[in-house]
Amino acid sequence: MNHIPIPASRHQAARVHEEKPLRLRAGLATLRGVIATWDRRARFRRDLEQLSSSDPHLIDDIGLARRQVEIEIAKHLWQA
Repeated sequence: MNHIPIPASRHQAARVHEEKPLRLRAGLATLRGVIATWDRRARFRRDLEQLSSSDPHLIDDIGLARRQVEIEIAKHLWQA
């Protein structure tokens, strides 16, 4: 038989109902942060690839070697 805990007071009942949405919101906020980070990395690598093909001299100007750019472009979006 299932045992369902019964809160002793209305205050405890309200707290039980608030905890799950707070954890859910925290989890969603974390997920949004991860997605935003991955999006920034993907955009940066896409821009870097475009820059290296259209204006390779600018890569030298920012102090990167061609091999460094190739390594960065080849990374997956979840890799820092």
